[in-house]
Amino acid sequence: MSKPRASIYKRYIPAVSPTPGFSGSAYWLIFHSGKLLVTETAESAGIPLLPSLEQLSMVPLRTLYLGTFEEIPCFAAEVRADAPEPEGMTFRPLRSLYEPLDEDLFHLAGKGIQMLAWDDTHQFCGKCGTPTVLSQIEHSRACPACGLVSYPRIAPAVITAILKDNRILLAHSPHFVNNMYGLIAGFVEPGETLEDCVQREIMEEVGIKVKNIRYFDSQQWPFPHSLMIGFLAEYESGEITVDGEELDHADWFEFDRLPVIPPQVSIARKLIDWVVEHPS
Repeated sequence: MSKPRASIYKRYIPAVSPTPGFSGSAYWLIFHSGKLLVTETAESAGIPLLPSLEQLSMVPLRTLYLGTFEEIPCFAAEVRADAPEPEGMTFRPLRSLYEPLDEDLFHLAGKGIQMLAWDDTHQFCGKCGTPTVLSQIEHSRACPACGLVSYPRIAPAVITAILKDNRILLAHSPHFVNNMYGLIAGFVEPGETLEDCVQREIMEEVGIKVKNIRYFDSQQWPFPHSLMIGFLAEYESGEITVDGEELDHADWFEFDRLPVIPPQVSIARKLIDWVVEHPS
């Protein structure tokens, strides 16, 4: 139904450890406080290609190997929040880099920031408190005392474009900036199918029932560790009712009279754009 994005795996090969005896330059995805260090020109951004962080006089708090991108090794590293910006480079929020950064590198950076966050929060066993050990054969941390193994966390969430008579339901949350309106979304709960979650979230947030739920596309969303699964659905019954807390307003909008909508980086925007371009 959607136009699939080219797979990152055409250029990227994941791995846990670099090739023994590796020497040479590598891509370094360097983060602090949710920001990525990039080189910048007037119209684009790039990832530093370096033999090591020592070249930038940086000492990493943690480093993880991600694999190779176009046969070049890739490392993700976290540095202190007060790390100085090297000449010709700057730390920028990851979201702001969707357009200036190569799209595959943007998604690889998304993987890097999630992996670093997982590594930071799983230094100790959640069961017995023993310091964990990083695996050399898979992305996991294991407890040497009780054997508990922890893997990087992924939280599935659904997001749905709801249609009615060539109109789309858009909702506003008090924390949205620039008076933006978006789609209904929420995290999948234990015991639910994705379709169950679509129906529950829509009923909880706007008080209506939907039908003909159809898969659209998916998107990794590293803010902080989500997998967004997009759907289309048709209005069935009910009147829009918001709770006044999570959402403060929702309504049906004509395709040619949309309010401010999410930016291009999000699957929400891809859903909205597709609906507008393919009216029923």
